[in-house]
Amino acid sequence: MVRALLTLVGVLAMMFWISPPLALVALATVPVSLAVAALVARRAQPQFVKQWAVTGRLGGHVEEMVTGHTEVVAFGRREEAVRRFDELGEELYRASFRAQFVSGFIQPALTFVGNLTYVAVAVVGGLRVASGTLTVGDVQAFVQYSYEFNGPVTQIAAMANLLQSGVASAERVFDLLDAEEEAPDPAAPLRPGPVRGRVSFEGVSFRHDPDRPLIEDLSLTVEPGRTVAVVGPTGAGKTTLVNLLMRFHEPTGGRITLDGVDTAAMTREELRSHTGMVLQDTWLFGGTIAENIAYGVPGEVSRERIVAAAEAARADRFVRTLPDGYDTVLDEDGGGLSAGEKQLVTLARAFLSDPVVLVLDEATSSVDTRTELLVQQGMSSLRAGRTSFVVAHRLSTIRDADTILVMERGAIAEQGTHEELLAAGGAYARLHAAQFARTVET
Repeated sequence: MVRALLTLVGVLAMMFWISPPLALVALATVPVSLAVAALVARRAQPQFVKQWAVTGRLGGHVEEMVTGHTEVVAFGRREEAVRRFDELGEELYRASFRAQFVSGFIQPALTFVGNLTYVAVAVVGGLRVASGTLTVGDVQAFVQYSYEFNGPVTQIAAMANLLQSGVASAERVFDLLDAEEEAPDPAAPLRPGPVRGRVSFEGVSFRHDPDRPLIEDLSLTVEPGRTVAVVGPTGAGKTTLVNLLMRFHEPTGGRITLDGVDTAAMTREELRSHTGMVLQDTWLFGGTIAENIAYGVPGEVSRERIVAAAEAARADRFVRTLPDGYDTVLDEDGGGLSAGEKQLVTLARAFLSDPVVLVLDEATSSVDTRTELLVQQGMSSLRAGRTSFVVAHRLSTIRDADTILVMERGAIAEQGTHEELLAAGGAYARLHAAQFARTVET
């Protein structure tokens, strides 16, 4: 493009030097060329946008079908998956064909306009030669310069094909770049003294949509070493509560403090260095079991500490049954381990990080009843001396919690111990009855 622009400037200067009237005749076709290019580009652009949008949907479909292959086969949806792939492939073909076909008109259309320029220059130049104003050599040189002038114009217009495709792709990129940024860490962050683990929610509110509050004016104080269980129906705000604590979301109102220091005044790295989190969805990376357990601790970790953490999480028993023990190599999705075994490895990872504040979000949902009892014993020892938040649907896992919070519609409906809430006969008692009731058919 730079070469084409420099050529245009140089050729145009020579054309005006030879004959300004002929130069004006040649320039008169430039607006026509630009109008033709703009007309074609305007019709091609929507096709390029559609082309890349369908490309994204096709790639997403392929990824879903590969990662969910077991479910696809189990539910007999292979033919449906292939049919959908064919539909998206055909849609992509049509969009790409139309985009290339329409944008392909630009170069021949501009070549046609350039040929009209030669005709106009030849006619006007011939008349000026006949009148003695120009020589035949000047007209011949001017025709050659006209060719050189139209060549770069055609080249630049031909680049519109690539430019349109790039712009269509850039629109999808800028959708991501224009997304709301995560609030930066404060320039002068605060650091709590020796962290004891006192967590306070002071009038905390949160909402994704301004018109739909998820949590409204929630206040709660958890003393160091206490275990708080959070229960409630789906959508009550349980996971949102712990996400606010970890600063995965920022409160839209109120504040959260750790040992009296506003977490918003701390860096995220500082806050999360004092917390450990185990989620319902396990995450393991390609590497040995020992490396996965040691992931949460920077630097070198001794094998003795790794084994101790695994023993506390009740993972040591099954790890030692593997052919290579702690040196067993896992792939990215932990293939070869059951869902419960993966969960035990992630629990061992949390044990090894030795956090002050512990967050367990349905951490035992993937383990069997016997393993759950073993994990509960390990979790009890882990929670000793630590502030713990336990999000649970299975009420049997949180009976020994110091405080149970029952959340409904983003607010705390009840709080107390297991026995107190059962005696109150409120929302927790209804949840308990629904979970443990047995239907007797006669």
